[in-house]
Amino acid sequence: MRPIAILSPRLANQIAAGEVVERPASVLKELLENALDAGATRIDVEVEAGGVGRIRVRDDGEGIPANELPLALSRHATSKIQDLDDLEAVATLGFRGEALASIASVSRLELYSAVAHATAAMVSVEGRDMRPEVTPCAHPVGTTVDVRDLFFNTPARRKFLKAEKTEFGHLETVFIRAALSRFDVGFRLSNQGRAVRSLSPCSDLSGARERVTTLLGRPFMDAALEVNAEVVGLRLTGWVARPTFNRAQADLQYFFVNGRIIRDKLVSHALRQAFRDVLFHGRHPAYVLYLEIEPDQVDVNVHPTKHEVRFRDSRWVYDFLFKQAHRLLGDDRPVVPVAEQLSDNLAPELQHQSQSWRMPLSHQPNLGLHALMALTVPHIDRQLDSRPAETAEDLPPLGFARAQLHGVFILSEAADGMVIIDMHAAHERIMYEALKSAMDGQGLVSQPLLIPERLAVSSKEADLVDDAHALFASFGLTVRRVGPETITIDQVPALLKGSDYAALVRDVLSDLSDVGVTDRVIAARDTLLATMACHGAVRANRQLTIPEMNQLLRDIERTERSGQCNHGRPTWAYLSMTDLDRLFLRGR
Repeated sequence: MRPIAILSPRLANQIAAGEVVERPASVLKELLENALDAGATRIDVEVEAGGVGRIRVRDDGEGIPANELPLALSRHATSKIQDLDDLEAVATLGFRGEALASIASVSRLELYSAVAHATAAMVSVEGRDMRPEVTPCAHPVGTTVDVRDLFFNTPARRKFLKAEKTEFGHLETVFIRAALSRFDVGFRLSNQGRAVRSLSPCSDLSGARERVTTLLGRPFMDAALEVNAEVVGLRLTGWVARPTFNRAQADLQYFFVNGRIIRDKLVSHALRQAFRDVLFHGRHPAYVLYLEIEPDQVDVNVHPTKHEVRFRDSRWVYDFLFKQAHRLLGDDRPVVPVAEQLSDNLAPELQHQSQSWRMPLSHQPNLGLHALMALTVPHIDRQLDSRPAETAEDLPPLGFARAQLHGVFILSEAADGMVIIDMHAAHERIMYEALKSAMDGQGLVSQPLLIPERLAVSSKEADLVDDAHALFASFGLTVRRVGPETITIDQVPALLKGSDYAALVRDVLSDLSDVGVTDRVIAARDTLLATMACHGAVRANRQLTIPEMNQLLRDIERTERSGQCNHGRPTWAYLSMTDLDRLFLRGR
């Protein structure tokens, strides 16, 4: 073994660069964060050769005094924190003071800056430990960082980079995240001298919506539901796309905490659970959300790239996110847009929307499956008028039924077009929500097992059982620790009789270990209720009368999440007169 020795500054910088600078996009992320922290209102980004050849970021922030430029390139030198109290309540994007030093150690870097009422200056370094010389230059107030020949002195790392087009794609992703984080700042992105993105500062919600549309596409914004919720200490704003707008990957999920983009397991789990029974299996929701929380309630110093955070009260944050997203989806009502609003939409891009309100189902399922499901369904007034309304304004959102097609679809006449309803899918959702409502009122009834089931678990999982006794009890489960690595299941929810209890408890423990919260039992219950609703819903080829069809339409309008069935399929679609005219080339 070699003797213990202190690493040279150059080697230490390159090791730090391995944490900070993974690829060109990592460089851009750090430079954009510095520009935003400096109070910039305009940021210009120029890229060449996928960022390997050059990344140039120019801002109009407050700048760096000439005598501090060499310090800016030193390790762990920063103006953003000075003591432990600052570190425990970080309010800036950058704070570690190692980004510029790490970038400079693997590139040829030039730093230009000017503060108000002072002469501009610049310094340059070339991937080695040196004392840069400060030189006067011409530069407006603000800062420019010019990074060239990334990894020129570490060819082994350079060869692991992808193709130029791929690296630029990562750069653009970082740029989009920054542009979504600060609507009050203007951004410009150029690639090989050609402007790719140019975004003006936004002063109101309309401008913010337009920027999101520009960056993420019109279909996302057309499907977006606006979020604006607040409790003591927490505020959530932004947009969540309706379940009918979903993705094969989690590539359209942007979540910001105090302006910082994060990828957090707790956050992802809470939002995914809110969409649990309105998405196809394997599909992902889309959202752009902003959480504001007191800085001392979140630790942003838990990961070198600052992509992960730790909340002081994770359960509080989890419950807030889940409840707000779940309520938002439940409160979405069917609102058929007028033709002018859909003039740019083609028929495949149909509007699917849902609404709030819990209402007992119009056709009772066979409730003999479980004694627990002995529901009492209040009388529903069926004296519904199926006559055409005198004016368009008098029509309900889904209009009035006109015909049944092939025993599967209902055709309805709306104010300015037609609505097509999948009667089985729609009735399935209505029944499912009614069953859940009844269950929520009665709670989960426990049933003792004749022979308790023993499970071998890890000591960590056994510790979780000790700590989560009340949580298991709230789900109708009685789970006890009977040994260092052994637990028993004594009671289970009656509704889940015959289920794989062992797998369920293991899943609960996995969630508790991974994200600290779980709702596996509720998910298992809902899966069973969804199956019951599916079997009890009106089947295809059943002929309905016009009054029955209209009753189904009114129930859809009153039911939460009625835009999708329990499996995530849309329950209805809308075609405006403009869409129909376009299909048949009318007016041409």
